[in-house]
Amino acid sequence: MPRTIMGYVFRFTGSHQIGLAVLSIAVFLLSAAPLELQRRIVNDLIGKGNFGNVFWLAAGYAGVALTEQGLKLMLNVYRGWVAESSVRALRTTVYEGEKQAAVAAPSSLDTGVEIAMILEEAEPIGGFIGISLSEPLLQGGILVSVIGYMLFLEPWLALVGIAFFIPQMVFVPLLQHAINVRARERILVKREISGALAEDGSSKSVPSQTGAIGQVFKLQMGIYWRKYSMNLLMNLMYHLAVAVVLSFGGWLALQGRIEVGTVVAMVGGLAKLNDPWGDVVNWAREFSVVSVKYRLYAGAANWLTGSQPVPDQPAKLGLAAIQTS
Repeated sequence: MPRTIMGYVFRFTGSHQIGLAVLSIAVFLLSAAPLELQRRIVNDLIGKGNFGNVFWLAAGYAGVALTEQGLKLMLNVYRGWVAESSVRALRTTVYEGEKQAAVAAPSSLDTGVEIAMILEEAEPIGGFIGISLSEPLLQGGILVSVIGYMLFLEPWLALVGIAFFIPQMVFVPLLQHAINVRARERILVKREISGALAEDGSSKSVPSQTGAIGQVFKLQMGIYWRKYSMNLLMNLMYHLAVAVVLSFGGWLALQGRIEVGTVVAMVGGLAKLNDPWGDVVNWAREFSVVSVKYRLYAGAANWLTGSQPVPDQPAKLGLAAIQTS
């Protein structure tokens, strides 16, 4: 298996990633159109324009929304197929490779590691492969399209709102690093538990609540605290941005410097930025965690197939690859 998760993506799913990229581009090209249609509808209503114009603008809005959602459906189903196919391939690699392993008589501890890999560890890796390239392309494209539209419409008001996303570039990487450390430790502890179960053949050898099982609980709770604290801070930044845009934009509208529809479009733009920005952060978070998981998985898989020397502690297969990278 390749050393990195992206190496695996390009080697085994490269052609499908191209198809996913095409669908992603089609989706983000439509992302700014609803904002402009909303702006025109609001301005026509306030200016008491022709209802016929409002009707056709609303019909156009509905058509764009239906097209966008239909493309997203195709994209998500295709992603799911790529992800599940990758999970199947990863599990097959371990299952088939173990039967042809260079190790003459693998121990029950090694078997426990294989069980953990086949049943649990392959799934998050395969799930990420489905979104590995299309997700940053889709969400990044939406961010560029919407920010570009907002800057074109009202540069200063757009900059005021976008400024609230900047602090996230500081606290998100710090919290994510802490999550990665605990995710790696959690995988290794769970492998040890699987190995203990397989070696003893019963639950008697599983460490007590204050031992390895309790350690898994503490690590997972640490991940939860940091993950949801990150989400809380991101949501607070978004709502502060909306409040400032509404107040500043409302003042400009009362002064007659901008249209009310522009303020509505700006608030809608921030809402449309919030979801893809969060998705980009989630993708980066998942990429960093899955990279750790994949290196552990690949190290163990390569050992099971005889590609690497036998380690002293099979439950910690792949750890050296992380420590040296």
